[in-house]
Amino acid sequence: MAATTENLPRLKSAVDGLTEMSENERSGFINLVSRYLRFLYSLSINLLLLFLSDTRMVFMFITNDVDVSETKNLLDKLVVLKLNGGLGTTMGCTCPKGVTFKLKLVGYRSSDGLTFLDLIVIQIENLNNKYGCKVPLVLMNSFNTHDDTQKIVEKYTNSNVDIHTFNQSKYPRVVADEFVPWPSKGKTDKDGWYPPGHGDVFPSLMNSGKLDAFLSQGKEYVFVANSDNLGAIVDLTILKHLIQNKNEYCMEGCLALADVKGGTLISYEGKVQLLEIAQVPDEHVNEFKSIEKFKIFNTNNLWVNLKAIKKLVEADALKMEIIPNPKEVDEVKVLQLETAAGAAIVGKIIQYR
Repeated sequence: MAATTENLPRLKSAVDGLTEMSENERSGFINLVSRYLRFLYSLSINLLLLFLSDTRMVFMFITNDVDVSETKNLLDKLVVLKLNGGLGTTMGCTCPKGVTFKLKLVGYRSSDGLTFLDLIVIQIENLNNKYGCKVPLVLMNSFNTHDDTQKIVEKYTNSNVDIHTFNQSKYPRVVADEFVPWPSKGKTDKDGWYPPGHGDVFPSLMNSGKLDAFLSQGKEYVFVANSDNLGAIVDLTILKHLIQNKNEYCMEGCLALADVKGGTLISYEGKVQLLEIAQVPDEHVNEFKSIEKFKIFNTNNLWVNLKAIKKLVEADALKMEIIPNPKEVDEVKVLQLETAAGAAIVGKIIQYR
């Protein structure tokens, strides 16, 4: 059965019967599918219409020291959020990536080594201890990582870091040839569901109640990064720049010296946009992988104003590009629709290292 807007009422009826989903999840999923069906034939980027390496979208600067006297005031406005919904399946593991691997570092006494999450907590605790601030750590989990993560964070009870967790949305995979939710056909285990990409961080942060709580505490910005990226650290130069210039969104980027898979920034139809490999037609994939043409690599280190998130989510104005992700699970062809957090870019400023 070809996917068309005529499939939507049947799909919606089936989703209404899935008691595992919250009202916010049902609404978000139907909204995502509706947009996908409406623009089904215009999802791929026409590479002939884009402009590469548009310098107007790049703000280049070198990290500088920030006056110690203003550091505490800056950090008191910040929340650090790590994307912790993925499993290390591509690396042969079934645990959350943030706790899968252990590193032994000079200067730290740990017989078993330190996990990525250990190091993240140490980084933030050092900031809080050094400057007398209270930067909280937030972990966005998925249904795949929630239980393991909740057990693990108990070990940090005595640290000088307030740790918060919430789950991103849980959406049903769609059976491709019938365009119905797989769980409604009896696939009720975890394989019938999927987390819809890290673009879901914005509505899920809002729906969890955490966003309003942080705003009430005087927080202004959230620094979002992957939990397995140890190079994603709090850069006070960026935070100061955003606050002084009242920027709502910033993406950190770097030269694509070797990466051929990550997204890149483009100027497309007059707008700054994130281009992911899944949006590129097959005949242009090799062109996309050329680091000569696509020179900027998205690190997925994002700085976002909390009030802007609240405003856009409440207005249902975050229409991020949809990434269709077809898969075959247990010999059944399924479709999952995802979004990327970097696709929410609305400005021209990134950090270029």
